[in-house]
Amino acid sequence: MRTGVTVHLIPTDRERLRVIVDDRNSLQKHVWRARIVLLTADGLGTAAIMRAAGVSKTAVWRWQARFIVALTLGEPPGETTHWTGRLMAKVAGVGLTSVQRIWKAHGLAPHRIRTFKLSNDPKFAAKVRDIVGLYVNPPAHAVVLSVDEKSQIQALDRTQPGLPMKKGRAGTMTHDYKRHGTTTLFAAFDILEGKVIGRCMQRHRHQEFIRFLNTVERQVPADKAIHAILDNYATHKHPKVIAWLGRHPRWTFHFTPTSASWLNAVEGFFAILAKRRLKRGVFKGVVDLQAAINRFVADHNQQPKPFVWTADPDKIIAAASRGHQTLESIH
Repeated sequence: MRTGVTVHLIPTDRERLRVIVDDRNSLQKHVWRARIVLLTADGLGTAAIMRAAGVSKTAVWRWQARFIVALTLGEPPGETTHWTGRLMAKVAGVGLTSVQRIWKAHGLAPHRIRTFKLSNDPKFAAKVRDIVGLYVNPPAHAVVLSVDEKSQIQALDRTQPGLPMKKGRAGTMTHDYKRHGTTTLFAAFDILEGKVIGRCMQRHRHQEFIRFLNTVERQVPADKAIHAILDNYATHKHPKVIAWLGRHPRWTFHFTPTSASWLNAVEGFFAILAKRRLKRGVFKGVVDLQAAINRFVADHNQQPKPFVWTADPDKIIAAASRGHQTLESIH
């Protein structure tokens, strides 16, 4: 923005800025800011703008940049959903490198977007504190298990063999693949020990879930109470599952708030499994896939690490409250 800066103003924006300059009641700081933008749009150089507006060189540069920032925070022209560097450079009449430098300085990245989902659970705060309490202060003589299933894991086989990585070249893998069926991994992650009880099954109905619960029941010492953290998937609340729970009094289910399955620690294990074993895996069939998953679980259990929760539940609850307030202000 130091040299050759131009700014294009649409007539309505120019008029709004002119009103600020001409209004005797306008604050002086608003007047010279508006004047800087107007003079820049008229094609004046930095020295001429400094004389006309009575401001320093750094002030001229600063408010030229802030005009770009203001444009970025608004809607782009036409049917475009977001600003790009080249589009901003064209609209503002500046170089692409200038746009990129300003965006970087102000932490702006219009091409990126973060997804979110706020929980509408009326018992959100109570459930958060309950689950976090199990993580940071588990009950004595009890096992805390984070339980879930990773469904529809595909046995993908590449259409052509890839090449291994070598110096100066990344490994290769075809973008297309052959599907050989799917499996579901039921997993119970032990918070204190870090070990995983896993079992692959073809489907993920309540029948399979009960079979998995029986597997866990057999593997946990009989003198231990079991606290299981689960999300709100319908299978976990099926009447027959609730009946099973009634027949096993040492079990207690703790459900995460709706739309907050990220509270379930086993999701971290699933992410590691996907990244380290499944994403680049080549599987000739479901049996091959299940065997690979079982080996991964076994390897994980050779060097388990206890789960450590660090987030303050009060901050989580406060952030969710602010999110709801923001959404309400928008609507």
